[in-house]
Amino acid sequence: MVEVALLAVATLVILLTLGVPLPYCFGGALMVMYFVGDVIMKGNVLWGMQQLGNPVLLAIPLFVLAGTIMSESGIAASLLRFVNTFIGHVRGGLGVVAAVSCAVIGAISGSGLTGIAAIGPLLIPEMEKRGYPREYATALIANSSILGLLIPPSVTMIVYGWVTDTSILACFLSTLLPGLFIMFNFSVVNLIMSRKFPLILDDKPSFSELSGEVARRGIHAFPALLMPVIILGGIYGGVMTPTEAAAVSVIYAIPVGFLIYKGLRWSNFLEAGKEAATAVGAIMLMILFSMILSQMFVLESVPQKLVQAIFEITQDKTILLILINILLFLVGMVVNDVTAIILIAPLLLPLMHAIGVSPVQFAAIMGVNTAMGGVTPPYASILYLGARIGKVKVTKVIPPAMILIVTGYVPVVFLTSFWPGLSTWLPSVFGY
Repeated sequence: MVEVALLAVATLVILLTLGVPLPYCFGGALMVMYFVGDVIMKGNVLWGMQQLGNPVLLAIPLFVLAGTIMSESGIAASLLRFVNTFIGHVRGGLGVVAAVSCAVIGAISGSGLTGIAAIGPLLIPEMEKRGYPREYATALIANSSILGLLIPPSVTMIVYGWVTDTSILACFLSTLLPGLFIMFNFSVVNLIMSRKFPLILDDKPSFSELSGEVARRGIHAFPALLMPVIILGGIYGGVMTPTEAAAVSVIYAIPVGFLIYKGLRWSNFLEAGKEAATAVGAIMLMILFSMILSQMFVLESVPQKLVQAIFEITQDKTILLILINILLFLVGMVVNDVTAIILIAPLLLPLMHAIGVSPVQFAAIMGVNTAMGGVTPPYASILYLGARIGKVKVTKVIPPAMILIVTGYVPVVFLTSFWPGLSTWLPSVFGY
């Protein structure tokens, strides 16, 4: 049966790579299980439909809606101007602003697409005006947008916690430090690479000028800065569940966008709702088909057979972790993060248990790898979106993006895999 499961996964990956519409990709994999593996589908389909009614999943459309409202409302622009006050006059400082701003946006929206959608149109032209190559600016912001999948709250961690029956708060906390490490790496690499760019810098302000500008922009950005404080404080303080925090983020973003920053109007508000509904429809469809396929694997004891087959090859924990990271990276290159987590997490979790890796650490390992896949061709959905927003050819964006991936992501992948404390320390502080 393991052979049939691998054939089904291979069919899914091939169809996705060829650009076949998503429902047909999963349909092809399910047909392989049905015709080749002789698996009964009726009960699995009904089970999948029932799973979509789980209240935990309600957080996904709400966070997506909050992210689209942020993109239209002026919240992101206000955060960007405030962060730029501190280091905008430093060589390479504008690139650091991009990385930090995307991390803050991720701490509000839970989505990897929001950063590039909200920050890209504002910052890419500004960075080019200041002397950054347009393709580099696009690659930096696209890569930094992935921090939205790691800096909590994260849609992918909601899905992982739901699929593996792991505390969602623990999953949120597991990717926080890896996400901050990646942000730090991007900032350092950007400062180094900026030395060769002919940058135009602001005059260094005096202390009084800087403090006055910080105060002025800080007051204007206060409602935007309050948003992650309310959301994350509510979740970590035990006041709100992630689903309730997602609802609060939408309720808070609407009046702030309409009345304070005045970037929201009925026209773009309705457009944001339409955009969110389209994205949510695609996500929920992926979840449904992925859950059906993964449930078929579970009922046929594929995870247990897979563990047994792998242990016949090697039982060395280091080699297994390297092989698993390579597998997750390759899967992330051809499917999106949600699909990868729903398909792979149930299959590999028994193996993680067997080699002594906790579900919380595995959440971080999966999170970092699938996030990296979002900017690694051929899938690279966020990189392609960045190229469209930045109005630059993808072929020109890929070289600087690869430099950032190798220097920013890859070291954190190894740290997350071989240093458990990086992902488990914060959850342990909160009792997980």
